[in-house]
Amino acid sequence: MVVIAVVLAVIDQITKNWAEANLPLLEPQPFLGEVLQLTLLYNTGAAWGMGAEITPVVTCLQIAIVIGVLVFAVKVVRSGWYTLALGLILGGALGNIHDRLLRDPSPFHGAVVDFLELPNWPVFNVADMGVVGGAVLVVALGLFGIAADPSADAGGAAADAPAESEETTRTTSEEDR
Repeated sequence: MVVIAVVLAVIDQITKNWAEANLPLLEPQPFLGEVLQLTLLYNTGAAWGMGAEITPVVTCLQIAIVIGVLVFAVKVVRSGWYTLALGLILGGALGNIHDRLLRDPSPFHGAVVDFLELPNWPVFNVADMGVVGGAVLVVALGLFGIAADPSADAGGAAADAPAESEETTRTTSEEDR
């Protein structure tokens, strides 16, 4: 999970640095025609720019989410799929936290660099793709009934098995009499 998170956070920062060095501010540049344009902007808020006036609160909330993901992962997650999903969420969160802590104007007030624009969708970045992709994967895993710790399900079923088998043995013995 940590490897996935670090790789994603590094890719995110490389792409943001490239965008800042090569894109004009707020001027869409065609990349894939109208489907994907590159538009550099700075977001001091959370999703869709909401909460721009409370950037330090947003930053602290993101840090708390990262801590929560780490604690959950260490205590519960034993599934490769959940490891991937949480790695994507963690890497994306770290990429955006980096911006909030280390970019202008000041620590905890920094603006997140966004530069990818789809039609009828807010401008976003690689970190945002990781967070959304990881969240979608967590929801899909839940819908398909895949547990974060598959061994817990197997252990629970195994613990129930002797009781059922004891009951079956008792019933069979009574019928034999």
